[in-house]
Amino acid sequence: MKKVLLILVCCILSQLSYAQVTPKWADKAKKAVFSIVTYDKDNKIKNTGNGFYINENGMALSDYSLFEGADRAVIINADSKELPVLRIQGGNSMYDVVKFNTEADKKTVALKPATLPAAVGETVYLLPYSTQKAASCQTGKVTKVDTIGSNAYYYTLDMATSEKTVSCPIMNANGEVLGLIQKNASDDAKESYAIGATYGASLSITALSMNDMSLNRIGIKKALPDTEDQALVYLFMASSQQSREDYATTLNDFLEQYPNSADGYIRRATTYMEYRDDEHNALAEADLKKAMNVTSAKGETQYNIAKLIYSYVVSLGDQKPYGDWSYDKALSTIREAIKADNQPVYTQLEGDILFAMRQYPEAYAAYEKVNQSSIASAATFYSAAKTKQLIEGTDMNEVVALMDSAVAYFTKPYTSEAAPYFYERAEVKAQMGKYREAVVDYDAFYDAIGGRVTAAFFLQREQAEVQCKMYQQAINDINKAVEMAPEDVEMWVEKGSVHLRVGQHNEAVEALNKAISLDPKNGAAYRMLGYCQVQMKKNKEACANFAKAKELGDEVVDGLIQKYCK
Repeated sequence: MKKVLLILVCCILSQLSYAQVTPKWADKAKKAVFSIVTYDKDNKIKNTGNGFYINENGMALSDYSLFEGADRAVIINADSKELPVLRIQGGNSMYDVVKFNTEADKKTVALKPATLPAAVGETVYLLPYSTQKAASCQTGKVTKVDTIGSNAYYYTLDMATSEKTVSCPIMNANGEVLGLIQKNASDDAKESYAIGATYGASLSITALSMNDMSLNRIGIKKALPDTEDQALVYLFMASSQQSREDYATTLNDFLEQYPNSADGYIRRATTYMEYRDDEHNALAEADLKKAMNVTSAKGETQYNIAKLIYSYVVSLGDQKPYGDWSYDKALSTIREAIKADNQPVYTQLEGDILFAMRQYPEAYAAYEKVNQSSIASAATFYSAAKTKQLIEGTDMNEVVALMDSAVAYFTKPYTSEAAPYFYERAEVKAQMGKYREAVVDYDAFYDAIGGRVTAAFFLQREQAEVQCKMYQQAINDINKAVEMAPEDVEMWVEKGSVHLRVGQHNEAVEALNKAISLDPKNGAAYRMLGYCQVQMKKNKEACANFAKAKELGDEVVDGLIQKYCK
């Protein structure tokens, strides 16, 4: 009789225990828990696991390791319905948690996040994935609560869990979700751990997520940031990191999320135009029109459209443009932008378009306006100088004055940023015959660029130095030039010429013979070698070289033959 009573007591205690571990809210809450299947790029099953919804719009949490390396995933809910994972909404490999969304319907049940963290000693409930009608829970107690961020927690539980319960939710007595179970270090572990659901819910995609290695190891499409500004930065980063096809998909997602973004339509139009065919150009044209329809900043949008068409026409070369895309269209568009919002940067683009159309006086007038504005810079003065240089009848001193204004934006010690302006001013001064001033600018360029120059630069500076009789500097430079380009015939011919000028006949002969050895058909080298031999009183050898020069078609040698070879 005692044995029977003992069995009855055990049964009653078991029933009471079952009542404890299966709260009233469990039957409904279990519908928020689902199974997940992930697939690799070959569409083969990669992993299976669990997850649960945290809102009725299809947002859910699971473990990151389940998704790592996956190219797609589906969930199978408590009603055995299969739904695709649409986008990754955030992830953290260190805490092994990922946030994502799936398709959602009116039957989607979500778990309510707990408003307060669990306390040490509090009883919690593990709610597993199940397709059974009745729910059952495993209970345990919280032994430790760690804070891992603002309103984010990490729980240690006196609960033995298995691989099958990873990413199942841990609930409090009120039916609120506290966290999700994580993998144990070993199968026989007596305690387990849970990452707080509030931490998982706080995960998001930001402008910098494009460089997040954890997210990049998941091949499933990523969500976009929640604000348009952040999403535009994300697009900018994606443009240089994604393939054109993947970037086009990202742009489509962006415009689905932000359908009134003029920037989005212009960026997609830019991508379409990269295909260089009429089909995509037509799509680009439609996007440019859409951009104008949705924009709240008409002038800025017209500026961006004008810049895009201008760049397109510049890149065409001799090819026929699409439709009415031309410099004229770009010009009329930017002038409409200037009417709407007279910004100096718009006038700068107007000048660039006019310059491309070879309307130099008009382009110069535009650049002059820019140089009187708040965006005046070395670059804008340089644009004005190069344009002025191309206007017929220009006093080159005016060009130099504009170059002076460009250089004035820099201070000593000059850096590589200033170097191009010194070089261009040196070129102009050399053309004007101001060789000594040109050499000073060449020197400034050399110093600013840290001496990282080519043989061609040394040749160029040497020629200016010769013109202003700086012969030693010229010899030094031509020696550096031939040292850097020992196979360049013209360098050796020029070296011979410099030595000849200063009466260094032996050095001249050596240099010219080197030139002839590199190119036996160089008539100028034979002519100059002959002239050098005349100076050395070797007329016979000189006349033989003059004759060779004439044979090779040198047009200058006839006068020397008449003078020295009668």
